[in-house]
Amino acid sequence: MTPGPRSATRDQTPPWIKADAGPHRPRTILVGSGERREVRDELNALLPVIRRHCDLLAIVLDEQLDLESTAADLAIVFGGDGTLLHVAQRMQANQIPVLGVNLGKLGFLADLSPVELTSALPDICAGRCRVLHHLMFECTIYRDGTLLDRRLGLNEMAIRGGPPFEIVSLELYVDAELATAYSCDGLIISTPVGSTAHNLSAGGPILRKTLEAFVISAISPHTLTVRPVVDDADRVYEVVVQHPPGEVSVVVDGRYVRQLTPMDRVRVMRAAPTFQLIEIPGRHYYRTLREKLNWGSDLRSRPS
Repeated sequence: MTPGPRSATRDQTPPWIKADAGPHRPRTILVGSGERREVRDELNALLPVIRRHCDLLAIVLDEQLDLESTAADLAIVFGGDGTLLHVAQRMQANQIPVLGVNLGKLGFLADLSPVELTSALPDICAGRCRVLHHLMFECTIYRDGTLLDRRLGLNEMAIRGGPPFEIVSLELYVDAELATAYSCDGLIISTPVGSTAHNLSAGGPILRKTLEAFVISAISPHTLTVRPVVDDADRVYEVVVQHPPGEVSVVVDGRYVRQLTPMDRVRVMRAAPTFQLIEIPGRHYYRTLREKLNWGSDLRSRPS
């Protein structure tokens, strides 16, 4: 998989709006976890509205449908941000615009409530919205020059220490040159979309979702001078654990990939596909931060 173009975070009109033929009803798939009763209930309640504005191709409540080859224009995803991350991974190179209906907690990506979907869907299907393209990454793991694993991610790659929970010594290489060494509990390389997830909890900065950059944040570093670093998305980042003190693992978007052995190389670089998210008019970046993170709220003004 080769890196994507510099314009990976461009925005555009939805694919069902044709300049020469005008709009047509978007070919739509509905995706969610069939194990969650609230997902089934909300999806069934909204089916009449969705059928009124979309050409429904499939309802995917399990993992039987191959999302990597779907011919849909739009995926409406019912769940939380974790569900959207999983859908993005399942689409692989065939990323189509996604609209998230939040049935989880914070909902940074799945931003619409079921009630809001009813009012927003006519405008979306008429093309009165934008499709924002967000940086994705490819994580590859090598052992003695042999490729062991390859994963597509949207949020972050994390190297995390396990039992016996000792400090992990890591080396970070940028474009094949040694950048620094860490003594820490782990390391996170995050996209802007993932900057409000594990990276934020580890003390890393928040990046606007449309930036083309990676942020590298150590987890509980043993040195006070270690600070998060933000660098260009077109660089290649490699992490080497020289002598893992136990179970040191690679995790991509919250999903376990594999355990590392000495001198394994974990490489993170820009992926060719971009995650395509429908932007709803009036849903602006800083409003999302204020509402989801209570950013800037005055605790003294809250009732006791």
